[in-house]
Amino acid sequence: MSYEQKLERSGCTQVSELSGCDINMSKAENAAAGFGAAPAAASASPYTGNWVATFPETGATIANIRIDDKDQVWVNDKQVSARKSDGALVFKEGMVIYTIQGDRRLKGEDGWVDNDAGTKGPIAAK
Repeated sequence: MSYEQKLERSGCTQVSELSGCDINMSKAENAAAGFGAAPAAASASPYTGNWVATFPETGATIANIRIDDKDQVWVNDKQVSARKSDGALVFKEGMVIYTIQGDRRLKGEDGWVDNDAGTKGPIAAK
């Protein structure tokens, strides 16, 4: 049996074999030993998920934002176009410009601004 066939039969990968997955055992035996299918990869996009834009003074919601794993954006269930700018996802609905940072280590950088009304506020993950 070839190495590739042993990997296939055992459910191991080259990486999991280095961690102790035994290519001479069956998939079931390796699963029982804690070597199951690899967990699904985390979302490729840091923007994916549901977000809420609020007024800072009152906490009132101004928009519910949904972003899929292809960075398609919906603001209050209306699809809007989005672009990436300097590491952030930027999109506009009406007079409001929304910005969500791609680097989730940056705190307080997600927000919205309405230059017409002179208001701005935070965006938080739901």
